[in-house]
Amino acid sequence: QVQLVESGGGLVQPGGSLRLSCVASETIFSMSAMGWYRQAPGKQREFVAGISWGDRISYADSVKGRFTISRDNVKNTVYLQMNSLRPEDTAVYYCNTIPVQEYWGQGTQVTVSS
Repeated sequence: QVQLVESGGGLVQPGGSLRLSCVASETIFSMSAMGWYRQAPGKQREFVAGISWGDRISYADSVKGRFTISRDNVKNTVYLQMNSLRPEDTAVYYCNTIPVQEYWGQGTQVTVSS
């Protein structure tokens, strides 16, 4: 059964931090590159950060130096540590494989506002 469950979002002030988690079913997590994506209101979903099975990492330019992606291959979990958050980071955050597979989880809402 394909499963992606994101958590950890919330309301935070500008400059604050959040840590997102995504638990995936082993069938899609094992040996896969994993990524975080986000979709802001009225905008298309965009790539945020990715990590390969061998821990090669990439980031969107907009989050470099502020966000850190990591994975735990025992727990089938990928994380996104988000620091120095900005209002423009407000979005629903999703995880998926790289390249994406058809199923998406429900996502987790991140709102950055004072």
